[in-house]
Amino acid sequence: MPAAPRKKRITAKDVAQLAGVSRSVVSRAFTDGAYIDPDKRALVLQAADTLGYRPNALAAGLQGARSNLVVIFMGETANEYDREVSTALVAGLNSVGKWPIVIGGSGDAARTAVSNVLRYPVEAMIIRSGSMDADILDVCDKLSIPVISSGRVLLRPGVDNICCRNREGMAKGANLLIAKGRRRFGFIGGPIGYASSNDRRQGVMDALQKAALTLQAEAAGVFTVQSGYEAVDRLAGLHDLDALICANDAMAIGALSALKDKGRDVPRDISVIGFDDISMASWPAFGLTTIRNPIDTLVAAVVDLLGRRSMTPDKPDETIYLETSLILRHSH
Repeated sequence: MPAAPRKKRITAKDVAQLAGVSRSVVSRAFTDGAYIDPDKRALVLQAADTLGYRPNALAAGLQGARSNLVVIFMGETANEYDREVSTALVAGLNSVGKWPIVIGGSGDAARTAVSNVLRYPVEAMIIRSGSMDADILDVCDKLSIPVISSGRVLLRPGVDNICCRNREGMAKGANLLIAKGRRRFGFIGGPIGYASSNDRRQGVMDALQKAALTLQAEAAGVFTVQSGYEAVDRLAGLHDLDALICANDAMAIGALSALKDKGRDVPRDISVIGFDDISMASWPAFGLTTIRNPIDTLVAAVVDLLGRRSMTPDKPDETIYLETSLILRHSH
């Protein structure tokens, strides 16, 4: 049996014909603040409802109206925290009538995707990855597209920044373990060049220096559970360590599993803490003590910045730092 022919998209012309009015009248009927005779508006709306017509928001954006399109560049979301942030950002933007376009990946494919999407009338770009090319930011500047960098501070004109206090937050965690009597610290960091990992490592070093202690061992992962598990094998003198601080929760969860496999008792003879407070950290199987990198506060700040930038396009650039908090569970 042959497939039924695909129905064509209903257009303003179809509505105009059914309502017996011109296309310009249909346009005015769906334009806020535009003058139109009430009876004609009623005819147009009734015809639109009968046909199932919806105005083309993209076309309206190309004509100067707000498109409500917001690009979120996530890069490579290999860890759970970034996935949770992405979900929360989409919901937060939807709640204020914005429609996110999420772009992931890296390299030429991501670069091409971002370049292509900027051909549309997007209202803003939110960057969640440190791998964004500078030339893309230059294009945003030329197109007067506001940019918000979330999670990493980009000190350049036209960019607002939102970042948690990574260094201070991790110092809180290290001080917690020092107060417990831990003295032989190890650290599992993220990839070299990631500002958040560097800042978190520095927070550990600040606390250790203040307590006249030194870092006994360190290794690097890539912010994933598996990389945290594998990094434990690269920690020098593992069996002498009594504290292990990880640059994020995913690696800390991997480290917990590795320590269990090696017969180390957490927290009796070694404490483990992470950073971010992802949902998995609260699972009874892990009970991970961590530093909360607040997602709800982050999303609220992004939405607020977008609103204020929209109202005052020439306002000064801002850098907002989010406060962290210790979340005490069972691994410390």
